[in-house]
Amino acid sequence: MTLDLNRRALLAGSLALSAGLSLPRMAFAQSVGDKNLLFVLLRGAADGMAMAAPVGDPGYAALREATLPEYEGARRASGMFAIHPAFEQVGSAFEAGEALFVHAAATSYRERSHFDGQNMIETGAARPYGKSDGWLNRMAAMMAENAGAEPPRALAIAPTMPLALRGPAPASSYAPSSLPQASDAFMERVGLLYGEDPLLGGLWNSALETQAMASDDTLRNLRDAQAAGELAASLMRGPDGARIAMMELGGWDTHAGQIGAFRRNARNLDTLLGAYREGLGTAWNDTMVIVVTEFGRTARFNGTGGTDHGTGSAAMLMGGAVEGGRVIADWPGLGGGDLYEGRDLRPTTALESVLAGSVAEHLRLDPQRAMQRLFPGRSGAPISGLIRA
Repeated sequence: MTLDLNRRALLAGSLALSAGLSLPRMAFAQSVGDKNLLFVLLRGAADGMAMAAPVGDPGYAALREATLPEYEGARRASGMFAIHPAFEQVGSAFEAGEALFVHAAATSYRERSHFDGQNMIETGAARPYGKSDGWLNRMAAMMAENAGAEPPRALAIAPTMPLALRGPAPASSYAPSSLPQASDAFMERVGLLYGEDPLLGGLWNSALETQAMASDDTLRNLRDAQAAGELAASLMRGPDGARIAMMELGGWDTHAGQIGAFRRNARNLDTLLGAYREGLGTAWNDTMVIVVTEFGRTARFNGTGGTDHGTGSAAMLMGGAVEGGRVIADWPGLGGGDLYEGRDLRPTTALESVLAGSVAEHLRLDPQRAMQRLFPGRSGAPISGLIRA
């Protein structure tokens, strides 16, 4: 079944501190532009059919009758889809034209291993472990080449550097620590100790610059979604903030009790995104958030009220820069003969094309070059029209 849904029926050598900060190798120039990109990876295979439920498909009720009460009165999108009610902030952004879903999407990976699937979505390679650097790192290098400047400040809001940001372009990671803050006297002594060292002195100064990007009240912990969103915004505000950031949220591997588990996870994600939006202020207008997962989940519930590893899922774009208010999908249908291998939502849109097209439009990169550089070995074209002209 094909629908018309708005497209077609569519630091290296880092110094570790007790404060939990990984340091960039160098200071970053800010002349590559003022656009913000936040990449959120939902680890564990988030269910796209729960994010935006295709309740208008006649096959949906037969597959997931138990979920129908969850979507009674939920926001409708592009006629056929119901946005999960836990997505209150996302739904509000959708109605304001600042969020969209790309449905029945997946990378070229089809084998349903979390490790391999996450490796591909982070490296951008055509096969698992086909590259050692990440597509976000290559994107930062492209931005620098395009502007004839140093790469933008790139930051992982995580205890360790995720693969998507690893590579030659400088990147740093930041996570709050549960340890007490060091005294000013101690920090001053460390600064004097490292000051004369040509390598450690530069790393120390970069560490202090990164810490200064966040306000004191958001550096205490990353345990709740509100604090996480506020922290991300504080680290990306202003001319000295990061222009590229990545966050990771786990817990989406819902083999049992999915209805309640997904509701909790979706509410946390929604709260995080709402806090991030609020914290950015007017910078939200120049911001794009990309939310993706490694693959989808089975179309049918299993005997424990959960779903198993699947294939097609949904991606979400949100931000003042996004041409939202729609679901982009070449919808494959949910009949028995429509499902991939008789069990999964069939992917009809290449996630790599979504990523390459959206970042190219948002960051003013050449779309074809972005596709070739960020996701080599793909034959598909980058998708256009995702960002406001």
